[in-house]
Amino acid sequence: MITTLRPFPAAVATAVARAVAGALALASLAVGARSADAQAFDRTRPPALGAAAPLVVPTVHAARLPNGPALQVVEHRELPLVQVTLTIAGGGRLDNDRPGLASFTANLLDEGAGRRDANALQAELAYLGASLSTGASWDAITVSLKVARRNLEPALDLMADVVLRPTFDATEVRRQRDLRAAGILQQRDQPASLGGLALAQAIFPKGHPYRQSLGGDSASTAPLDSAMVRDFYAGAFRPGRATFYVVGDLATAEAQQLLARRFGGWRATGPERRPAPVLTAAARPQGLQVILVDKPGAAQSIVTVGTTGVERTSADLAAIDVMNTILGGSFSSRLNTNLRETKGYTYGASSGFAYRPLPGPFTASAAVRTDVTDSSLVELFKELRAIRDGPVSDDELARAKAYITLGLPGDFESTSQVAGQMASLANWNLPLTWLQEYVQRIEKVTAADVQRVARQYVPAENGYVIVVGDLARIRAGIEALRLGPVTVRTVAELVQP
Repeated sequence: MITTLRPFPAAVATAVARAVAGALALASLAVGARSADAQAFDRTRPPALGAAAPLVVPTVHAARLPNGPALQVVEHRELPLVQVTLTIAGGGRLDNDRPGLASFTANLLDEGAGRRDANALQAELAYLGASLSTGASWDAITVSLKVARRNLEPALDLMADVVLRPTFDATEVRRQRDLRAAGILQQRDQPASLGGLALAQAIFPKGHPYRQSLGGDSASTAPLDSAMVRDFYAGAFRPGRATFYVVGDLATAEAQQLLARRFGGWRATGPERRPAPVLTAAARPQGLQVILVDKPGAAQSIVTVGTTGVERTSADLAAIDVMNTILGGSFSSRLNTNLRETKGYTYGASSGFAYRPLPGPFTASAAVRTDVTDSSLVELFKELRAIRDGPVSDDELARAKAYITLGLPGDFESTSQVAGQMASLANWNLPLTWLQEYVQRIEKVTAADVQRVARQYVPAENGYVIVVGDLARIRAGIEALRLGPVTVRTVAELVQP
């Protein structure tokens, strides 16, 4: 069979030709417009940032369980997930004469609970697609659960066992104690940890909770046993200190009902454990004091300049945060640009304030090549003095403000992040809406404010210089800088003072 192709009618052929011609004309105009735009666009200048949109934080619904625990709920309906975070106020500040006890107890919570050992507990969590973690900070003990909404109830049953019915089996306690003791011994080979201990012991007096590591030391770890852990648990785990933060695909009334069913019978079981009397940090030294810690054969030196920091509730908080962002709180900061990008001494240099209920330390630090230890200190002090002695530029000020304010919305992308923000601000009795006030305060910071707080809080003249490294190779160069009197401390003194 032969098929004969017939020509298009003349009208159709004309219409097709016109359409093709029109498309070619539009394409030509588009190419010409792009060419003109390309010629007008200046690629030597970054695009100007538009005005930042106002920060909008989610609505928090507050409630309370019948037996005392507070409840804060944020409905987050985008995904069928739920985050439940429980915090119990106290944390490492309840250690008193046994440094590391709070974190040790927190780590044991999920090492056996109810009728399950650690393996059975983790197997059931995995079956439900849930993740559960426990831990302690200086401020609180935390138990966090994240799970799909459809599996929330059985996952909450497991969480309730972990919080209310931990077994603290003697065999497991011994195993975890031995692991911790081994970890403390490993600190001897971790220069960054040694530098942190040396600074903490210089700033904070004996008896202060921040003087030792949150994980304790060898002396406080060796006697840990199940009776000691149970006693701490009974005195610290109290419903009146507890707050549940629930973020996800459920309403406040439902969250309250589900939690009350599992935690409504929670009662205190022993005398309340209280933190030791608050001790203030040591006064800033007059001039600089140099503390050297010997690590023979080290390929790098850890250099740190530090002193007592500032309270999170300070009226200067916004100005301090802008100042620190410029100094060492971002990748494009002065410290990182100088020591990493310009000099090539380090992979990274930074600075920061440790905000805690009691003032933590301020540190400016870097891990540098051994052969440039003294040169790194010169450059580090150059930047510390520069931010105190002269005003920052308008460009630096604007970029630092944008870095802070434009980064905040990213802290509310997931259920875990929202719950984390709520729990963190609660350490200072601040609501989520405080962040909106914080953004407004950041925008009002001036160059004069930055210089003022730098002069007040940055230790360019009075503070501690901590260097951990191979003293046979670096000591002479450091002493030649004549920064201040030099003290040498051994690793053994730091790890077990």
